[in-house]
Amino acid sequence: MNAINTYFIDVIKNHYFDFNGRATRTQFWMFVLFSVILGIVLGLLSTLIGEKAGTVLLAVVNLALLLPSLGIAVRRLHDIGRSGWWLLLAFIPFINFIGGIVLLVFYVLPSKN
Repeated sequence: MNAINTYFIDVIKNHYFDFNGRATRTQFWMFVLFSVILGIVLGLLSTLIGEKAGTVLLAVVNLALLLPSLGIAVRRLHDIGRSGWWLLLAFIPFINFIGGIVLLVFYVLPSKN
């Protein structure tokens, strides 16, 4: 429970629209892990409550997590000495797969402290 508060809830509460600073590998990957777990749980829950209501619920949660996800990704890039603009590689059509691989490599690099 402490890990959820430290790595997920804290990012949402205190760094919702924060693109400055740094995020360690642990902070970044724990946030990703808890986001994926939340998505799986909501996906399973959506099968129980119905397809339309579940789709709306997933859409609302995904929109709520969009800015914190972008913020922690930019802060992680800052931690390895890269600009946050590198995140745009994921949004270029037809290159987003290669850009995603490049970003994945960046995300696993050690900090530049």
